Amino acid sequence: MPERGPSIPDASASNAEKSYAEQSNAELSNAAQPNAASPDTRRAGLLVTLVLGGLTATPPLAMDMYLPSLPEVTESLHAPAATVQLTLTACLAGMALGQLVVGPMSDRWGRRRPLLTGLAVYVVATALCALAPTVELLVAFRLAQGLAGAAAIVIARAVVRDLYDGVAMARFFSTLMLISGVAPVVAPLIGGQILRVTDWRGVFVVLTVVGVLLGGVVWAKLPETLPEAERHSGGVGDTLRSMRGLLADRAFTGYMLAGGFAFASLFAYISASPFVVQEIYGASPQTFSLLFGLNSIGLVVVGQINGKILVGRVSLDRVLCVGLLVVIAAATALLLMALGVFGDVGLAPIAGALFVLMSAMGISLPNTQALALMRVKQSAGSASALLGTSSFLIGAVASPLVGIAGKDTALPMAIVQLGAGVVALGFFLGMCRPAGAAGAAEKEVGS
Repeated sequence: MPERGPSIPDASASNAEKSYAEQSNAELSNAAQPNAASPDTRRAGLLVTLVLGGLTATPPLAMDMYLPSLPEVTESLHAPAATVQLTLTACLAGMALGQLVVGPMSDRWGRRRPLLTGLAVYVVATALCALAPTVELLVAFRLAQGLAGAAAIVIARAVVRDLYDGVAMARFFSTLMLISGVAPVVAPLIGGQILRVTDWRGVFVVLTVVGVLLGGVVWAKLPETLPEAERHSGGVGDTLRSMRGLLADRAFTGYMLAGGFAFASLFAYISASPFVVQEIYGASPQTFSLLFGLNSIGLVVVGQINGKILVGRVSLDRVLCVGLLVVIAAATALLLMALGVFGDVGLAPIAGALFVLMSAMGISLPNTQALALMRVKQSAGSASALLGTSSFLIGAVASPLVGIAGKDTALPMAIVQLGAGVVALGFFLGMCRPAGAAGAAEKEVGS
């Protein structure tokens, strides 16, 4: 069977890089052309779009519904805040590592089988989280939950690459931002309401039910999008060669790292904001949920502006650069407020800066993914795995960093957000914009 992965000679590393770059540039020149997919997959329709949105909503559901209960978990399991934040880190690290396994598996065996298996294990691990008697076991079960949930994230992205190219792909990622953005809006609200009638364990019971429902819909409605003739037949060595070829593309790696550090800034907010808003500024779990939902709405709205107005009219690189600059500006404002430069500020200015930072993610995250995936048509599963793994691993580092100084100051959160934003911009400017192929791709996308 023909391989979808890049054909890379084994003669030398330099020849491999040259071969991959030539193939990547050839694919970029045809970025606006439709994929040679079957008519059925090309007409995926609204239902498949909603299913993919549900799959990409798995991370915010697993993370955000649980956020209002973090302070309660510290009391229930008699654990310090930094240790409880490791339950977020473990889930995120699991999602990162799981993508490295599931992505290449989906290139070899198709999208449906690994996805359904991952969802089944995710449901079991989530149910075990509800029963965890100690924080150590909760961390372990959250790791398993993340490893299994990775299938939903990486395969959803690969399916998008199977179905779309160029402008259509960039717009579809923005559509997914709208659909999956409902999850972070609703999840903390649900989590806060669940805490009115039960404890944090009830949150995982609800997540288990959601996982069962999503698995059933995928089983019944999501078609296979990777034909057998286009699947990998190789093993681990073939997968590693494909990934090496992807990483040899300087612009792909630049977009991957820029997106990863932008995600770290986002995850610093996710892991620290429950303590900043509730412990430092005295907000209730319900108030925190409302603020978190408002920030998520900002992300969704800006994402739709990106997909409906900017894509195809403005250079994607230019939009991405603006998004990263706004992240840096918002994080700088948070840092100055945390240092007391503006005196003793209340919750409103902090919430405003966090809203701006979250909204900027609506143009930063989908554009890094689209620009990176435009550079590779083959081995979409492996490419998606690299994008997801880098983001989740870098984001996982941000979680314990924001808890180093305890739960009584917002300074660590602001420092991590600002540092991650600056590094993301550095990788983008240093590795992506100078690439001639990237510039050519943008002209093609904008046409």
